[in-house]
Amino acid sequence: MTTTLRTPRLTLRRWREDDIEPMAAINADPEVMRWIGDGSVQDRKQTAAGIAAWEREWEERGIGLFAAELRQGRQLIGFVGLSVPRYLPEILPAVEIGWRLGRAHWGRGLATEGARAALDFALSGRGLARVVSVHAIGNDASERVMRKLGMRQERETRHPSLGVPLRVHVLEPSP
Repeated sequence: MTTTLRTPRLTLRRWREDDIEPMAAINADPEVMRWIGDGSVQDRKQTAAGIAAWEREWEERGIGLFAAELRQGRQLIGFVGLSVPRYLPEILPAVEIGWRLGRAHWGRGLATEGARAALDFALSGRGLARVVSVHAIGNDASERVMRKLGMRQERETRHPSLGVPLRVHVLEPSP
């Protein structure tokens, strides 16, 4: 299944082999990874395994994390998309919207732009009635994106294995 979404500034598409290096560079930035899991950076091998897992989710579920590419210049800047938040069993079954962009692309509205397109895909293209988004408390930039998307805070909890305090937001459009 090939799924591509376009926004004014982004192309959201499936992953390719040549995405591993630029995504590995993003995952190697401690500031980018500060709020992800335990804050550890990821190397090329971990990034390649992640991309392979994201592609499997596309094949198995028809949803996944899109490679986010600038339309102008076709540069990979990170990901935006959908996944099942298996790391947080208390909110399952659920589909989570998330994003990770290289630091050079922060503060320009690109995460919000991409996430709006992915949300539309989730709600209209995949018929989901509910989408969640989870962030580590303190990651104010991600929380601002969630609010811009019209999501509301549903609960606060902790990551079951890391103990990190988390905030869960939800979007449940009216039928």
